[in-house]
Amino acid sequence: MARARIDDELGSAAVTTVGRIAAGIEGGPDGRSLAASVDRTTLALAVRYTLQLLAEQAPGGTVEVRVPPYAAVQCVEGPRHTRGTPPNVIETDAATWLALATGGLTWDDARAAGRVHASGQRADLRGHLPVLHVP
Repeated sequence: MARARIDDELGSAAVTTVGRIAAGIEGGPDGRSLAASVDRTTLALAVRYTLQLLAEQAPGGTVEVRVPPYAAVQCVEGPRHTRGTPPNVIETDAATWLALATGGLTWDDARAAGRVHASGQRADLRGHLPVLHVP
């Protein structure tokens, strides 16, 4: 059963809240420091909302994007897998995902820093990010 769609106002508010807290973390947030600084419900909502936007803006089932332990979505047009581990998987932590989703970090910089693990020929979100512009 599909999850109910997260309201844009609620999702944007969660992303803004997390962004403000992340901006106050000395040296920039990593997955652990962000998770320790933001309540789990707000962080989960921000991650799920931005993944929802990605799936809406790049519909399909070729790539699976995972942000454990919060959520995973399938997106990007192309061949769809139906069973087992998908051939194109992207996995990252919440801080990295939210920075990518809001334009605070580029795909190439995240890959170069080892903050994103991507496997498969189509495991590339370069043309699909950011999904939300935060002032």
